Amino acid sequence: MATLAPDIILTPSAASRVAAIAVKQGKPAILRLSVDGGGCSGFQYKFGFADSVEPDDVIAEHDGVKLVVDSVSIDLVRGCAVDYVESLAGAAFKVENPNAASGCGCGSSFSV
Repeated sequence: MATLAPDIILTPSAASRVAAIAVKQGKPAILRLSVDGGGCSGFQYKFGFADSVEPDDVIAEHDGVKLVVDSVSIDLVRGCAVDYVESLAGAAFKVENPNAASGCGCGSSFSV
């Protein structure tokens, strides 16, 4: 059974962007965050839209938008905040991860 996670945050900016993309694509407003091995620092974040919440998912919710994390990835991102940032370098979802000992310059990979 999926559980709500008070220790993972989906910021208002990220929730707004997920909602806008979901409407455009005709999908539910569910953003999936997972962690894969690889990247320049050992682990890398992977984002994608989900059609549904899986039974072992941990869920963070903001204004009806869900951020879901699988049970394997949760230990690596527990306590994180997922934000959406726009800058001169571009726009992207960004993970503020207190578990990361170091990260790469682009912010898409980390080590623990």
